[in-house]
Amino acid sequence: MTTIGIIGAGEVGSQIARKAIATGYTIVIANSRVPETLTDLITDLGPSARAATAAEVALTGDFVVIAVPLRLANDMPAEELAGKIVIDTNNYMPGRDGRFPLLDSGQMTVHELRQVQLPTSKVIKAFTHIQAPTLFPFARPQGDPDRIALAVSSDYPEAVELVTRLQDQFGYDTVDNSPLSESWRTGPGTSVWNQSLMGGQDREALARNLVLEPRRQPGR
Repeated sequence: MTTIGIIGAGEVGSQIARKAIATGYTIVIANSRVPETLTDLITDLGPSARAATAAEVALTGDFVVIAVPLRLANDMPAEELAGKIVIDTNNYMPGRDGRFPLLDSGQMTVHELRQVQLPTSKVIKAFTHIQAPTLFPFARPQGDPDRIALAVSSDYPEAVELVTRLQDQFGYDTVDNSPLSESWRTGPGTSVWNQSLMGGQDREALARNLVLEPRRQPGR
């Protein structure tokens, strides 16, 4: 059975954990404190979940979800994440994160910076333009006319393949918006983001909105 590691036990991390368990995965999850502080969450998630440190999560997970904001100085266990697909759910929010001149200038995207910080991992941006509480109610089976699509961006085709399969299991289609240098197209304030807040887009509409999105500086 595949184990998904999740670093971050807030709204995003916990909702992805619930969805993954409902889909048949086991979960190992960490927060910024000690595993014992996750007792209530683990009780809620059930026997398919356990708490661990971030380093143990990185080692144990067959692939790993990062559900915490990016820091300018890397705070993720890079050595333990070596060689693994890392799903980054972060959005750059200057009001929350502070200003990153490297991102504000457009020199690189937030997820390119995460890839620089985790040079031996295979970073993919995913689950960034859907609100965590809607992961369950928005899910639809294949062929449902109301099924929506989610974009992914990565420099690694194998990461896109894995997350496409995961999103399908979760009840969503996928549009490949690779490489990471194009990941700004799904950031806060874009048409894709705004449409997602209003209920999402099917695959055709999402692909169209990605192409039509005008270039802008992240964080502006």
